[in-house]
Amino acid sequence: MTLNDLAFFEITAIFGISAVCVWVAGTRLAMYGDELSERLGLSREFIGLIFLATVTELPEIVTTVTAAVSGNASLVLGNLFGGITMNTAILAVIDLFVVRHALTSWPRKPNHALLAVLLIVLLAMLLAITFIGDIALVLNIGLGAIFLSACYPIVIAMLRKFDGKDSWAPIDLPGDSEQVAGILLIDNRLEKKSTKSLIFYAAFASLVILIAGVALAITADSIAEKSALGSSFIGITLLAAATSLPELSTTLAAARLGAYTMAISNIFGSNLIMLALILPSDIAYRSGPILSQADPVAQFSIAIGIVVTSIYVVGILIRRTPTWLGAGLDSWLVLLIYVGMLISLYYAY
Repeated sequence: MTLNDLAFFEITAIFGISAVCVWVAGTRLAMYGDELSERLGLSREFIGLIFLATVTELPEIVTTVTAAVSGNASLVLGNLFGGITMNTAILAVIDLFVVRHALTSWPRKPNHALLAVLLIVLLAMLLAITFIGDIALVLNIGLGAIFLSACYPIVIAMLRKFDGKDSWAPIDLPGDSEQVAGILLIDNRLEKKSTKSLIFYAAFASLVILIAGVALAITADSIAEKSALGSSFIGITLLAAATSLPELSTTLAAARLGAYTMAISNIFGSNLIMLALILPSDIAYRSGPILSQADPVAQFSIAIGIVVTSIYVVGILIRRTPTWLGAGLDSWLVLLIYVGMLISLYYAY
């Protein structure tokens, strides 16, 4: 019996159980990462960029490559590019319901602005490649896919270089007294755990995220097959939402810990990994360069990804982002654009 042989409500139940597992594991993972950052002398930005971003992208890696092997380029590209906007919208949700103060007012170093600007540059290059088509090299692997993936270690190296820079915020930053009234997520028991135990717990939580995240993606794909909507739309909406749950749970937990810079780094780092995933997807896709298969829906989602990332760059540079109803105006705008994108895609189909 295959998954498609199950009834729709049974598939939905598996989806829901997997979502709960991802949520719990992601929450714990952020707590372990925060504690390990203090013990190992690593910045929260670095933990969010490398550790959390990589772990939360594990389900994305598996599902993207699997879809590429099956030859479903529309689902692969819709999942990747829709996931970028979905991830960025997560920051808006966190700002609205947890931070209660403009999230982009907190970064003290240039890392976040630098990472966001580099993301915009790479997304613009990606959009250009989808318009003109990728150039096939050895084994039908695209030159553009190789270039975009090769940029990942370069960006990480640049960010590590800037990580030691002094604060770049000379005026009017929110002080500690303006932080969330009472950090909501505290587990004092972690202080009594050994470092080896924390690493083991973090590895176990990562494994849960991987297994449950893959189950989420598989059930979302099955739901897509049983619906009348196209692969691109499902990839950008349901599948992107399913594979973004690890990012949502870890980012929410980081924000509730008061680790706002870790939360931002987690999302931007995840988006950077999305671009690096184009190469393994292209290798797995055997019908030519996968970027040449990008349809208008995928191109539209890339453009929206550039817009929402640019909005947060402005918020970070302003340093004292205006707020409305307790959240930054940039977050409200990002959320509005994301909802507008979903509505536009729905009516387009």
